[in-house]
Amino acid sequence: MSSSTPNISVVVLGYRSAETISGFIDNLAGSLNEAESEWEIVLVGNYFENSGDRTPDVAKELAKKYPRVRPVTLVKEGMMGWDMKTGLRAATGKALAVIDGDGQMPYEDVVRCYKKYREEGADLVKTYRAERKDGLYRTCLSVGYNLVFKILFPGLNSRDVNSKPKLMKREVYEKMVLKSDGWFIDAEIMIQARRMKLNIVEVPTVFRDIETRSSFVKPRAILEFCANLIWRRILEFGYWFKK
Repeated sequence: MSSSTPNISVVVLGYRSAETISGFIDNLAGSLNEAESEWEIVLVGNYFENSGDRTPDVAKELAKKYPRVRPVTLVKEGMMGWDMKTGLRAATGKALAVIDGDGQMPYEDVVRCYKKYREEGADLVKTYRAERKDGLYRTCLSVGYNLVFKILFPGLNSRDVNSKPKLMKREVYEKMVLKSDGWFIDAEIMIQARRMKLNIVEVPTVFRDIETRSSFVKPRAILEFCANLIWRRILEFGYWFKK
C-alpha cells in the first residue's frame, strides 16, 4: 500500500459474505483503479464466535491479493452499525465511503458518488434507490420508513435515508458522534447531517435482489426503526434547546 494518505477509503461491510465477497472486491478494486490512483478498501469481515463464518479468512486472503485492501476481522459486539463504526475507525482516507458488500448496491456506485463528490464539492454524496428489485413488500416498507423520517426530520435533502454508498469528507465524519450498533446507523448519519446543515447530493441507483440468502432486515426491525426515529426526534429537540 502507498505510504501517502489515500484520497478515498471505501468501507465494505462483508458480514457473512464469504461466498460472494471476492467477486465484489475484484470489481470494486478495478473500478477504483480506473478513477483514482490513491485509494484503499477496508473490508469488514467481523464475525460471531463459533458461527462457522468463513468471511474473516476470505477477507485476509483478499488483503494478500490486494495490498490496498485492509481487513477488519473482529469478534462482533453488535450488528451492522457496530461493523460500520469499526470500518470507519480503520479507514485513513481523505474521503470515506461505506457500502454493503452483498451486491444489492452496485459496486460502480462508489466511483459514481466519488466523481460527483469531486465535481460538486459536496459534504456528503449518497444514492437513492430509483428502482428496486427486492420485491413489493420491502419497497413498501422503505417508502413508509422514508415518509416517517421526512415528517419527523423535515428539510433534509434525502429521498432515501438508508441507501448506500454514503460518501463523506473526513472532516464531516470526525464531527459526527455515531452510537448505533444496529440498522439505525444510516438514519443516525442523516440526522446528524441535517443538524450540521451539510451540502448533500444524491444520485439514482438500482437496488438488486439477493438470491443467495434471505434479508437480514426482519419485519420487527421496522418497528424498531420507527421507535428509534421518534426517540431521536425527541433528542433533537433537546439538542437545539441547549444550543
